[in-house]
Amino acid sequence: MAAGGAGLAPAAPADPAPSVTLTGPQVKQVQEQRVPKPAWKVALDYAMDKRGTPYVWGGASERGYDCSGLMLRAYEDAGIELPRTAAEQYGAFSRKIAWKDLKPGDLVFFSNLGHVGMISKPGFMVHSPHTGDVVKEERLSQWRRQAFVGAVRPDPKGVKRWADYTALRKAPAPAMLTATL
Repeated sequence: MAAGGAGLAPAAPADPAPSVTLTGPQVKQVQEQRVPKPAWKVALDYAMDKRGTPYVWGGASERGYDCSGLMLRAYEDAGIELPRTAAEQYGAFSRKIAWKDLKPGDLVFFSNLGHVGMISKPGFMVHSPHTGDVVKEERLSQWRRQAFVGAVRPDPKGVKRWADYTALRKAPAPAMLTATL
């Protein structure tokens, strides 16, 4: 090797990082996919998946559910612990939700805390009604309104995040032609 560094070959340029070009709608799609599913949505999906399962007094398994057993297992699947009975579930949350403020995933209580269901969509709940029936989704009737004691929201942060996600979904795609990452 010659003095002064002669004879050293210049270093080859490093390979540039691969680039990805995305359109505005593709950027929005990536943003939407990064939003985690809130606990209330996991719980609701669980409860809705159990439609047709028989009511079993004291049940909290695939063989059958009573009303509070269904709520217990649905929220357990979402990582939120609930007490066993409807009255205990109601009492476990200090913040109560009014009829007019019900959102999907809220637990709704009726008949002197003798029954609980979960709001599935505006005006409907999923529940395990009584002996001889099955887990089902049903419209909140006027009779239910009269028997309503109160409601609780086991996943308030998830409800807020879902509202933000819904706003993101409704928003137009970013006003850009492309983005290279």
